[in-house]
Amino acid sequence: MVVALDGTVLTIAQPTLQRELHASFAEVQWTSTTYLIAVASLLVFAGRLGDRYGHQRLFAIGVLGFGAVSAGIGFASGVGWVIGLRAVQGVFGALLQPATLGMLRAAFPPERLGMPIALRTSAIGVAAAAGPLVGGVLVTQVGWRAVFFLNVVPALVLGVLALAVRAPGPRRSPEPGQGRLDLPGAALLALSLACLVHTLVGVPEHGWSTSGVLGLLTATGAGLVLVRHERRTGDPLLPPDVLGSVVVGAALGILVAASAAMFGTLFVASYVLQDELGMDPLRTSLAALPGGVAMVLGAPVAAVLLRRYGARRTTVAGLVMLALGVLILSRASGTVAVGGGFLLLGAGFAAVMVTATAVVVRHVPAGSAGVAGGLQQTAMNVGPVLGVATAATLATATDGLRTALPVLAGVALVGVLAARKLPVMGDAKATPVGSLRHHGGS
Repeated sequence: MVVALDGTVLTIAQPTLQRELHASFAEVQWTSTTYLIAVASLLVFAGRLGDRYGHQRLFAIGVLGFGAVSAGIGFASGVGWVIGLRAVQGVFGALLQPATLGMLRAAFPPERLGMPIALRTSAIGVAAAAGPLVGGVLVTQVGWRAVFFLNVVPALVLGVLALAVRAPGPRRSPEPGQGRLDLPGAALLALSLACLVHTLVGVPEHGWSTSGVLGLLTATGAGLVLVRHERRTGDPLLPPDVLGSVVVGAALGILVAASAAMFGTLFVASYVLQDELGMDPLRTSLAALPGGVAMVLGAPVAAVLLRRYGARRTTVAGLVMLALGVLILSRASGTVAVGGGFLLLGAGFAAVMVTATAVVVRHVPAGSAGVAGGLQQTAMNVGPVLGVATAATLATATDGLRTALPVLAGVALVGVLAARKLPVMGDAKATPVGSLRHHGGS
């Protein structure tokens, strides 16, 4: 929740930050871009560090560092300091996010992971719903620096708790000469993801320029070299029991598709509601509020449905609701229709996020839970920038924002094809790790 709230309130604070620090629009955008690139490029490696040294230890380091850097940003004297410290904050964010899933995997048996993951999703939903309001109040009453000081006390408390509370399992420590860290693989993955995210983030503003195409080619080339390296190295960053699992791959693909549809739609809807329907920022936030409420309340319901009806049916239902919400927003003009569209959007996204995340975490050994959590978080970082880039490209090509929404609904429905690879039965009967070969895994 602290991490999600940080990103949400920063969006509200950026215009004031720009004025007070005499920064350009591009510099202000980099306060978000540097953080996103640092997080996306390091999540999987951070997850591997958690598998090796203990998720609770990595979480404590990550959350304490996150809070300390937040305080530093609050005291920053220029936009250059803000940009640089946001990159450092992204490093600590990458350390703590996969660790949250790794700790859940260690604390709960696989058949009981659905509800803890649902509560984790609800916390993100609370941050998404409350962020604009909290950010608006803080910036108006105190100033933009307050949105960074907001993180300090919760981060300190969480870090101390993580250090004080005994972990449910034995503390991990690397055995001498075994399990070497795959630093070349980590560097190749970071290069590929950094180039991909940087390229996609720049598409809404610059379109597909020459530098953007080169960035995409570099990301692809680094990805191909990474695949070759992972097949040959003795201690791969992405273990075969994770990389070779069709079930895990399908769940990650679903997360990318769903988050692309969700955040691409939010990007388009914010312009449609304000430019076409004449709503001010406050009314826009209130119109979108049903989506945040549905996400908060829908996540625990999704955990119950997951246990009763299985991952495949729950995911398909969530994707259909998500697509239907996008289609309603593509034609909505009244308050009721807009609210109904956001309601379906939030409920569908919550169902998909809970179910697909539970599948990813459950269908890997406990020793690879950090890598699985890193991959899940990477999917949740790449998907939104892909969705926004898709929406911006279509809006430019067709000279209309709403025309992108049916395509985004189609992106959500593509996830239904991948959902066919998910387990049919509920959590209690999901495929154990040892029998992934039955589902087409390695």
